[in-house]
Amino acid sequence: MISSGVAWQILSSRKPYQLGLAGILAFLPTGCHSGAPAADYDVLIRHGQILDGSGGAPYAGDIAIRGDRIVAIGSFENAKAKREIDATGLVVSPGFIDMLGQSELSLLIDNRSESKLSQGITSEITGEGGSIAPQNERTIAPQKIMLDHYHLSIDWQDLAGYFRRLQRSGTPINLGTYVGASQVRQAVLGDVDRAPTPAELQQMESLVATAMQQGALGLSTALIYPPGHYATTTELIALAKVASQYGGIYASHMRSEGQSEMAAIDEAIRIGREANLPVEIFHLKVSGKARWGDMTKVVAKLQAARDSGLDIAADMYPYTAGATQLASSLPPWMADGGMEKLLERLRDPAIRRRVVAEMAHDHNDWENLYLDCGGGSGVMISAVVNPDLQKYEGKTVAEVAKAENKPEMDALFDFILADKGQTAALYFMANENDLQYGLKQPWTSIGLDAGETSLDGPLFEPHTHPRAWGSMPRFLGHYARDLKLLDLSQAVRKVTSLPAQREHLTGRGLLKSGFYADVTIFDPAAILDTSTYTDPNQVSRGVQYVLVNGQLEWDRGKLTGATAGRALVHESGNSTAH
Repeated sequence: MISSGVAWQILSSRKPYQLGLAGILAFLPTGCHSGAPAADYDVLIRHGQILDGSGGAPYAGDIAIRGDRIVAIGSFENAKAKREIDATGLVVSPGFIDMLGQSELSLLIDNRSESKLSQGITSEITGEGGSIAPQNERTIAPQKIMLDHYHLSIDWQDLAGYFRRLQRSGTPINLGTYVGASQVRQAVLGDVDRAPTPAELQQMESLVATAMQQGALGLSTALIYPPGHYATTTELIALAKVASQYGGIYASHMRSEGQSEMAAIDEAIRIGREANLPVEIFHLKVSGKARWGDMTKVVAKLQAARDSGLDIAADMYPYTAGATQLASSLPPWMADGGMEKLLERLRDPAIRRRVVAEMAHDHNDWENLYLDCGGGSGVMISAVVNPDLQKYEGKTVAEVAKAENKPEMDALFDFILADKGQTAALYFMANENDLQYGLKQPWTSIGLDAGETSLDGPLFEPHTHPRAWGSMPRFLGHYARDLKLLDLSQAVRKVTSLPAQREHLTGRGLLKSGFYADVTIFDPAAILDTSTYTDPNQVSRGVQYVLVNGQLEWDRGKLTGATAGRALVHESGNSTAH
């Protein structure tokens, strides 16, 4: 497991939470610090309007920080600090928590995290079905093209090993992760479409237990993607019961967000009830024009489950387009056996004809993303690995077909083949009214569903999804302030204390004496996204300062280069930071 006594250190036995002398002093009143002057602070944030994350009204005050903790909140006119920040006219809030990021590998490639810090994010939860651990030959082989492209090696097998690697690299943001049901399935079975034997299921359960012991926040699924799609509900309940034993939650990209969404919600509810653990729905939406307007039904179903006693909630990103691999538009059976098998099948004319026929209509047992977007005109190429295909980044599949003078489906298949299944794409599938109705529910939080990146360097993608750069300011500025979906204090709660409480992140999510000094300072009149689908790599407006564990990481539009982030780990129902 990962001890909470010493940052990042991996210990072989469980020990109680230990603050040490510095931590004990941090919780004492200022006047009780033996020999320490009352004004001896590392950071003083002065004259701000404090929104403490609880959802309560703002109040004027100063915040004093020593080390990685908030030590006092009040008025400190005569105090001194190594760094003083004048927050006059600005809101001081807890650092924003991204409830679904994808930064676990990108932090090892280019860890500047400009896209996250610039919008006020200090913590990220990741691991959507696939997760950073466990790793073995079966899980590493399908990633070879990507790993070679970024000159990255996977030199860990379990979550403890990954956290050690992350410590060596350094991270500007705090990072917590689920253990993915797809990951443990792939580690034991590979990418085949079959049920595990009793012995294999026991091995999968053991991998989940190990990950939970080493700090995983719960079990996650991504049930539209192979190999996660191949898992039965019974298999998932068995794995979720293991996570439940350690106080974790069950988080899911459900089996459907479109044609079979109601049945998919029923499955998530069943898993939560039978495994006896809370449920989090990833990136809640209603997919497909034929179903637009159904968010009221989706919300009513989730609210009924909540009213019946199940702890179920959801996160969303404030955009109508999603993003995933272009190959994910194909029927799941195409990926049985892995990517090489998928590419081999795409070369078979008879199989191509079968796929064309299947993708022409909805299915109850798999998500037809391509149809949900209205075909190729609603699917945009965002990133490729093959340099010969870069000219098509930012183009729709329909535009690619026209440029190559091919039928649309042939253009799709040939593109996947030419890029060896590595193409990323945007899918325009959802509706603005549905989005707004979901965002204003008191139990929804915000997750970008995007990894950290910067305006240059190896992770830069010219046509990435705008959510990577704009989600938090768009939610707070466009939806809360401008459209008045909810007041600012409640909007801040949804990106701070709500996700912290969902994930049991002890000492985070509130501005409170003794809590970790994750702080975001922003201009409430100016905060707004500037990123668009056609020009996504744009820094948002309004976020002035971001502190992570007491260190200033974003300073009026510039990165400071600090890497003060830590692992967020779950310990038998009590998550804490390392």
